Amino acid sequence: MTSPADPVTILVDADACPVKEEIYRVADRYKAQVRVVSNSPFRVPVSERVKRVVVSDGFDAADDWIAENANERSVVVTGDILLAERCLKAGARVLKHDGREFDAASIGSAIATRAIMEDLRAGMDGPLGASGGGPPPFTKADRSHFLQALDGVLVRMGRG
Repeated sequence: MTSPADPVTILVDADACPVKEEIYRVADRYKAQVRVVSNSPFRVPVSERVKRVVVSDGFDAADDWIAENANERSVVVTGDILLAERCLKAGARVLKHDGREFDAASIGSAIATRAIMEDLRAGMDGPLGASGGGPPPFTKADRSHFLQALDGVLVRMGRG
């Protein structure tokens, strides 16, 4: 069981995370722990609070590690909707890279939209079906929104 005295830990789904440097800066300000989780090594700052966690290359190994270690004193940074759902069930706060927060009210519709889009992509023929379109480009505004959101979450968790 966790207590409010336990340090906040930011769990980073690192493989496609465009805001790692921002996470390190904000975590340092709030003295939060950071775990950078991936299937291959990433360079992380030299810090007692920042640790790299390299998991096997098995399917969903990074997601499994994050979900198993998420709790009420965790902030999970991911764009993976299914991982977000697992972490919310564990009591964690979950932020997307653009600063939008997944919560109990939004996760159901996010999962439904994901399933619809997956079905649409599966049914498409030609180049659009193969490429799927992908997410929109990551912008400076997204980075700024993320910084504000992470700062706000950490303040609300009693670290500010």
